[in-house]
Amino acid sequence: MPGSRDLDPSSSPRALLGAELRHAREKAGLSQEDLGQRLFVSGSFIGQLEAGTRRMQVEYARLLDEVLGTEDFFQRNCGAAAKSKYPEHFAEAAEAEARATAIREFASMLIPGLLQTPAYARAVCRAYQPTAPDEEIEKRVAARMERTHILDDPTKPLLWAVIDESALRRMTGGAAVMAEALRHITDLARRSRSIVQVLPFDAGAHPAMQGCVKLMDFDDAPPLAYLEGVGTGRLDDDPATVAEYRFYYEFLAASALSPKKSLALLEGMAQDYDHEEHA
Repeated sequence: MPGSRDLDPSSSPRALLGAELRHAREKAGLSQEDLGQRLFVSGSFIGQLEAGTRRMQVEYARLLDEVLGTEDFFQRNCGAAAKSKYPEHFAEAAEAEARATAIREFASMLIPGLLQTPAYARAVCRAYQPTAPDEEIEKRVAARMERTHILDDPTKPLLWAVIDESALRRMTGGAAVMAEALRHITDLARRSRSIVQVLPFDAGAHPAMQGCVKLMDFDDAPPLAYLEGVGTGRLDDDPATVAEYRFYYEFLAASALSPKKSLALLEGMAQDYDHEEHA
């Protein structure tokens, strides 16, 4: 069983906790499916805990200690692994996003977080919390901008975003902020750090009209789907459900403008916002 020491919160506690879980499970002679059955979860869920793509909740930590005979090791350490700078409903998705090898996202009402500029993010955060102190807004903006550093790597993850035209037409933060935001997206696309498609108004009705969906693939864990609403979010690892949302995403991508035409539209809209600002 794992030693009696606590995990060091400064050294990727979730990854360390996952490694300890894999070690304890294998020492007990259990497969991921075997352990999942005893916790009433799927084997893929155990795999995601071991890979660090899912957060270990207290109730699962208690059951793991009972099943694996690890005294209170997981209960003591799951708190350190659960600490996050992100809102509770999004924390697990943000941490999974940082480990993903491919991210496919459909955004219906706003530019995806990974593609946002600080000014755009500030306007969005202020709209979410109109009465919050400036310090709180700046903390949220800083956390969102920190997420975008995963695009600093020149090769991974693959980021493929389909953005509804309404998100680009909605004036968020003013014309200058929108012009900067759209140019930032086109710059990322031209540097091959993202694939961006615009779903135009004339595409009509589509299967994701009621919200946003993010699909994440990993080298060492099953894929995840993240669904987000107002102040809520849910990660789903059920293979059939993930496959269904993947079909929705592929349908949206097929209905959207090509990357080349999308880029031209984004650049034209940025110019329009510039003219509006000057006027």
